[in-house]
Amino acid sequence: MTKSMKTLAACGLFAAFAAGAGQAAAAADAYPNRPIRLIVGFAPGGSVDTVARLLAQRLGEALGQPVVIENRPGADSNIANEFVARADPDGYTLLLNTGALAINVSLYKHVRYDAIRDFVPISMVGKSNIVLVTGPGMPVKSYKELYEKLRANPGKFNYSSAGGPQLLAAELYKQRTGTDVVRISYKGGGPSINAVMSGEVQMSFSNIPTVMPHVKSGRLRILAVADDHRNPSIPDVPTFKEQGVDMNVSLWQGMFAPAGTPQPVIDKLYSAVTTVAKSEEFRKQMAAAGVDVVANTPAEFSQQVQAEVKQWAEVIRISGAAVD
Repeated sequence: MTKSMKTLAACGLFAAFAAGAGQAAAAADAYPNRPIRLIVGFAPGGSVDTVARLLAQRLGEALGQPVVIENRPGADSNIANEFVARADPDGYTLLLNTGALAINVSLYKHVRYDAIRDFVPISMVGKSNIVLVTGPGMPVKSYKELYEKLRANPGKFNYSSAGGPQLLAAELYKQRTGTDVVRISYKGGGPSINAVMSGEVQMSFSNIPTVMPHVKSGRLRILAVADDHRNPSIPDVPTFKEQGVDMNVSLWQGMFAPAGTPQPVIDKLYSAVTTVAKSEEFRKQMAAAGVDVVANTPAEFSQQVQAEVKQWAEVIRISGAAVD
C-alpha cells in the first residue's frame, strides 16, 4: 500500500469514527424521547418499591418523559438484575436495587451477571436502617425476651427474608449471638413482612420503610435498630449495640444502567437524580418512609459498590451462607 493510500485509509477510519461519535452525541442530546422503564427486583409493597415509586414521578418530571415502574421479583432480585444486564444500553431500561446487587454475586452459586462489569452505577438515592421486628407468632415486648426464647429453642423459630442486606443482617446476628433461627425466603419485603404479621414466621430483619405502617397499626413491633445511633423516626427503639450485640447494617437504594450506556446519558440521569434530591417535598416524603436521601456521584457510587462486593464476599465466605 502506498503512502497516499495509507493516508486515505486513515482518513476514512477517522471519518467513520467521527460520524459514529456524532451519531452517539446526537442520540444523547435527544435522550429521553420516550418513556423509561425502572426495573425493581422485588414485589410491590417493600422498601425498594416504595422508593422507586417516590422517585419515578419526580424523575419523570426532571427528564420530561414518564418513568414507569416494572416489578420483576424473584431470586433476591437476580431476575431483575440479569434482565437489566442484558438490556439495550440506551438509557431506557434502568435498575433500582439495594446492596443485594453486590451481595448476590457471592451468595448465589449460579449468577449470570457481574455486579461490576455489567452495570454502570448512576447514583445512590436513599439509605435506611435495618431493624428486627416480631409479630403475633412471637408475642414478646423486648429484645431481651426474644433473645432468651431463641437461646432456649435452637432451630425452632423462623425468620423471613427478602435476601440481600436483610439476609446478611440475619446471618450476622446469628453469628454474633450464637442463636439458631431458620430462614424462610420470600420474593420481596412486602411478602416477607406479611408472613410475620400472619404468624407464618416469628421474626424478620427488614427496614423502616417496609415495616412502619404496620408498626403504627400495632401489627408489628420493632425490637432493635442495626445502627450506631437510634433512628429519629423511632427514638424509643434501642440499637443492637445498646443491647449487647455489635451490629451496624444499613440498606441503600441506588440506580443503575446497563454497561455500555453512553456517558452523556449517564450524566443526564445523574443530573435528574440530583434535581429530585434537592426537592424539599421529595425529602419529606422519603423521611416519612424512613429513608434518608443520598445522591452521590457515579464515581462515588461505583467505588462503594466495588468495595461492598469485596466486603460481602468475605462475610459470606466466613458465614458459609450460600444459595444454589
